[in-house]
Amino acid sequence: MGQIPTLPFWFIWALLSAIFASASAVLGKIGLENVDADLATLIRTIVISIFLPVLILASGKLSNPFELSQQTWIFLTISGIASGLSSFCFFRALKQGDASLVVPVDRLSLLIVALIGFAFLGERPSIIGWAGLLLVAGGGLLLSVAK
Repeated sequence: MGQIPTLPFWFIWALLSAIFASASAVLGKIGLENVDADLATLIRTIVISIFLPVLILASGKLSNPFELSQQTWIFLTISGIASGLSSFCFFRALKQGDASLVVPVDRLSLLIVALIGFAFLGERPSIIGWAGLLLVAGGGLLLSVAK
């Protein structure tokens, strides 16, 4: 029986990036309930950025954030943290591995979001949708070991 190959650190960071990116999408989806998408983006992004408030103010879509529910604040805050963790892992993976290998692994978030959406959000991709997700995930994994 052959030896199990050791995973390079860039792969682990890229895989963590995919997990955190999918968490960001799912938590953001929950947090968007009953709130304008632009304001939700503002609240989430304040955790990782200061630039977005300027864009929201310029667009004229800012409403009173203190009128939002506690659940909205909680999920958008957690979503922002997940987004920051995704970026943190992604750039660590890029530092250690080729972009052409890191990015396909990072895009496993597509399948992870679909699975979490299926399990917790009641989303039901079609058979063709699942096939596409599996092809993308399989292609990403093949690309990551192709070098």
